[in-house]
Amino acid sequence: MGLDATLPTPGSAASLLQASSTDVDEHCATLGRWRLSYDQISAGAFAGHFTQLSLPRVEVFREVTSQQVRQYGQLGAGSFGIGLPWHAAGEVNCNGVSVAGAKVIACIDAEVDMCTPKAFELRGVVTSAGLIEELATRLDISVPRAVWHQLRVIEMAEAPVARLHQHLAVIHDTIAAAPELFDDPAAQRALEDALLVEIMDMLPTARPSDQGRSATVRKRTVDRARELMHGSGDRSLSLLEVCKAVGASPRKLGYCFHEVLGTSPMHYWRAMRLNRVRRDLKRSDGAKTSVYDVAVQHGFWHFSQFSLDYKRHFSELPSETLRRARLAA
Repeated sequence: MGLDATLPTPGSAASLLQASSTDVDEHCATLGRWRLSYDQISAGAFAGHFTQLSLPRVEVFREVTSQQVRQYGQLGAGSFGIGLPWHAAGEVNCNGVSVAGAKVIACIDAEVDMCTPKAFELRGVVTSAGLIEELATRLDISVPRAVWHQLRVIEMAEAPVARLHQHLAVIHDTIAAAPELFDDPAAQRALEDALLVEIMDMLPTARPSDQGRSATVRKRTVDRARELMHGSGDRSLSLLEVCKAVGASPRKLGYCFHEVLGTSPMHYWRAMRLNRVRRDLKRSDGAKTSVYDVAVQHGFWHFSQFSLDYKRHFSELPSETLRRARLAA
């Protein structure tokens, strides 16, 4: 279990962060100023990698996660982000819409909430929403208002998406082979301009993917169920209570979850509670903490089954997580 990060060289013109982690929370902590939280949904050992090249006006990133993950939070107030799914073992789901073809994920001054599959890689660009607005004004480009203030799956013209894809491929190949090239201010400026040109060429063609009425209803049902699951405080709600509150049968709720998140409500709910237990155990700094007490607090009444589920999900026993937390305290 650990974190391996390469930080910027003092005095370098560009900042390069490269980090690897075997823990989803440690991986999340490497994301710099991004205020995101991750929950591991699928079971198994986690491996994450994050690379970020920070230039004066633009950040270029590459993220790899081995397990299915729910990502939520903010890239930062006033940020613009555009991401291209690179490799995945399944579909990326954002607001009930999957990403494929010439679709990208766009976030303009908005909250992030999406579910990514196993073996997922995302590459993209983050910059200031103010810079995008300024460029749009000066270049007489109309940016569709529908893409603001909500993480959206956006359909774009294929050509600029393909060119941005090529730029990102070359950038990350250069990071691997000769990162010192990015220390040249002229190279930085040329790279930023090339990326911004493609983004400004893409945005006028942007239109949110149409979910359709039934997809919108399914998304609303799942959002309400997740709100109840995450907002239940110290007392863990049962799945039956969630079904009653949203007015959906277990079968209907299951269909909605599979369509929107690619998993069942029971699996999602168990994964959320396991993540909460793990975080509580990792925060423990005293001998008074009991694995049993923490498990019960989050609704796990069958302790031996809980231990099996925990080990299957995180590839270690809860007692091992607690022991490591005590040693680190």
